[in-house]
Amino acid sequence: MPGMIAFGRRWGIASDDLVFSGSFELFVRVLWWIWTLALYTLHKGKFDCSGGRVLHSYLVVLLVLLAFIILSLCAIVYVSAQGTITNPGPRRSIPVLVYVRAMLYVPELIWAILGAIWVSDDSRGCEPAEVGAVIAAVVASWILLLSTGVGVLFVFDPLGSRLPGPPSQEQLGVRDLESSEGSQLLSTARSVAVRVWESRLRLLCCCLPQDESHRAAFSSIAQLVSGFFSDTDLVPSDIAVGLALLHQEQDKKEQCRDPDEVLSHSPSSPIAEDLEAELEKAAHCMQFAIAAYGWPMYVYSNPLTGACKLSGDCCKTQSAEYDIVGGDNMGCHFSSILHSTGLQYRDFIYVSFHNQIYEIPFFVALDHKREAVLVAIRGTLSLRDLLTDLSADCENLPVEGVSGTCYAHKGMSQAAGYIYKKLLNDGILNQAFTIAPEYKLVITGHSLGGGTASLLAILLRSSFPTLQCYAFSPPGGLMSKALAEYSKDFVVSVVLGKDLVPRLSYPNMEDLKRRILKMVSNCNKPKYRILLQGCWYELFGGDPDDFPTEMDRREEELSQPLLGEETLLIRGSSSYQSLASEDSPVHCAHLPLYLPGRILHITEDGPSRRSCFSQYDTGQALQPLPLVA
Repeated sequence: MPGMIAFGRRWGIASDDLVFSGSFELFVRVLWWIWTLALYTLHKGKFDCSGGRVLHSYLVVLLVLLAFIILSLCAIVYVSAQGTITNPGPRRSIPVLVYVRAMLYVPELIWAILGAIWVSDDSRGCEPAEVGAVIAAVVASWILLLSTGVGVLFVFDPLGSRLPGPPSQEQLGVRDLESSEGSQLLSTARSVAVRVWESRLRLLCCCLPQDESHRAAFSSIAQLVSGFFSDTDLVPSDIAVGLALLHQEQDKKEQCRDPDEVLSHSPSSPIAEDLEAELEKAAHCMQFAIAAYGWPMYVYSNPLTGACKLSGDCCKTQSAEYDIVGGDNMGCHFSSILHSTGLQYRDFIYVSFHNQIYEIPFFVALDHKREAVLVAIRGTLSLRDLLTDLSADCENLPVEGVSGTCYAHKGMSQAAGYIYKKLLNDGILNQAFTIAPEYKLVITGHSLGGGTASLLAILLRSSFPTLQCYAFSPPGGLMSKALAEYSKDFVVSVVLGKDLVPRLSYPNMEDLKRRILKMVSNCNKPKYRILLQGCWYELFGGDPDDFPTEMDRREEELSQPLLGEETLLIRGSSSYQSLASEDSPVHCAHLPLYLPGRILHITEDGPSRRSCFSQYDTGQALQPLPLVA
């Protein structure tokens, strides 16, 4: 932090990231140099064949080249380990060392090419052992060169091209965006960022059809992601360091916190009975929410017997009276649902495995045990589902009888609208209640399915006043506060421990970014030490490290952007304004979104942090979860 400037552009790597990559290459190069020296020593004087002198010279020059490369890598690793994340001053010579190291690639590449030519043309008549030794050296050279090329592509930042410099009187790193020139630069940078993220999404989803709906989703997601990263100059290792520090900081606070007060109730008390009944209903619905994932989840849950149980059923042709729609040509998904739920073929009203953006699989079945018409919606299991998840803009969702602003997650709102139309317009629910008119409607789902189920329940509430919804790990950024309050009477959200998904929302991600920036800026240890200690802590536990919380600088300096010289950003970014105060609000253009309904938060009764090898007794405790997520 900031990203390294070299060869006239910014790279997706910082000057202190070269410790690990340089050390690894140094280790490989030293081993290779020792191995080459051993080859030269063993075969010295044996290159007396035609062209042998040329092959002998190849090994000698290769040893010299490797020696220079090893010296340059030693310098890079040593200098890269100096300073701290936000104090790159001691590492200002890194670009020069990188240029020197890059220059050494030129003779190495030339020598690798000549070595390949010499081995193929001048090795006739030489002993196979000597020729094999030189071939091994040539192959090793090419492997390292290709590995370096892949590494360069990996850290290449398409947004890193340097823009025309600002006037000399302007502050480095911040452009005057109030001027027309600054506004034009900002607009250009944003457009480029959106195009780059769209290209990345198209590459990631190259197997999907590039139709209008996919292009619209790519554009929406690209604008969201590019806007999130527009005011920072973080490289991936900075984010890893911030998460490691933040995790240890949270564990320290948790260790010092007083135990939560637990209100005990007798088993016969009304509160305990209601809670027990609610948990029993949720556990029952959970099997349907999991069954909606089809055969992948069934095989995962039954690794030893799942594939064998399904193998006999997958290729059977089911009766045409069951409307199986799309994506299950072999019948494996439907067979796994039958095994998971224990229902019969005749209990299913409608099963859809059709999967597109904003259109997710679901099934409708008769649950005779609970006397319910049950709608189970699948969670994320495909790239199309992931695009639905990432379409996190707010969309109006007007609901009759709800006072206040009504809006929800765009992707899940459209998915709920798709299922709503299928259930009502195609007469699916009408068919189900014709068979079982006394049954009640229950909707369930997990993750993406849980969020969609909650919104679907809100849409159907006016038509089915007694419906119930059990959403397992629904996304935190789901609906407005008015809708969340409205859904408390008929939606139950089940959250397990520290599950990430119920805490995901754009405001939460902005807050996480702010906290990462604060942790990184306040730490005065080298990045490589933080990463090593953080990895040890994550793997083996132990006591959180006592990292400093303040640097020897004025707090007002922390409100200025911690960015490189050629970074374009908005003056007064909220991410940096909030660094000086822990309680500073996050100014985000995105509206706050909440979890739906009442929340059951189930946690483990045990130590909050333990070694991978420690043992403990588990139990269950119910604790309230804050409504905002």
